[in-house]
Amino acid sequence: MTQDDNPLSNWPHLDRAQGAGADGARAPSGASQEPASEPANGLESFLGGSPAAVALKLLLMSLVVGALMMWLEIRPADILMGLANFFRRIYALGFGAVRELIDYVVAGAAIVFPIWFLQRLLNVGGRK
Repeated sequence: MTQDDNPLSNWPHLDRAQGAGADGARAPSGASQEPASEPANGLESFLGGSPAAVALKLLLMSLVVGALMMWLEIRPADILMGLANFFRRIYALGFGAVRELIDYVVAGAAIVFPIWFLQRLLNVGGRK
């Protein structure tokens, strides 16, 4: 695909000159722009860079986040236990709601069913 075929080629870019000509058209970008270097292999493509650079970035970010967590007195075990407790509460809430719904149905049926049954008995006797 050439630059003229690209529908986004007329959009302003930071690397192009921002000045417009008298007719309002932007000056075409020079051929000096080189395409971005492509990853050497699938691993670099997956990681987003060389493995050593990605490992260094992750190490530095882990150090900063770990220091912040220790300063806030948040331990990794606390996070994992909190997640486990959260899922336990959701699980208990879900089945507790089902149990509560069944209790409502049974309580209502204790009143509705005898009334329905008596009405059916009285209607059978009234039809004859």
